[in-house]
Amino acid sequence: MTQQVALDIIREGLFTVILVAMPPLVIGLLAGLVMSIFQTVTSIQEPTLAFIPKILAVLLSLVLFGPWMITHLLQFFSNLAGNFNSFFHSPF
Repeated sequence: MTQQVALDIIREGLFTVILVAMPPLVIGLLAGLVMSIFQTVTSIQEPTLAFIPKILAVLLSLVLFGPWMITHLLQFFSNLAGNFNSFFHSPF
């Protein structure tokens, strides 16, 4: 395995992780932003109030985007496993 091949695998893996993690993180961020605005408008300063909507938003995003996330991860791993023999050259 050359350094370029290893860097390509790492780059593709990091891109896959970022792409798969993005929907729950963005939806959790938006839910937190909405709850912060709500707390500011109503002058309710309870720090635990924002946790439940954020948790529910992230769980909902996992339900909605879960099949797409699993498909994308399985595609990455199948490409990795399918090319596994080409990564290593036999010394014989």
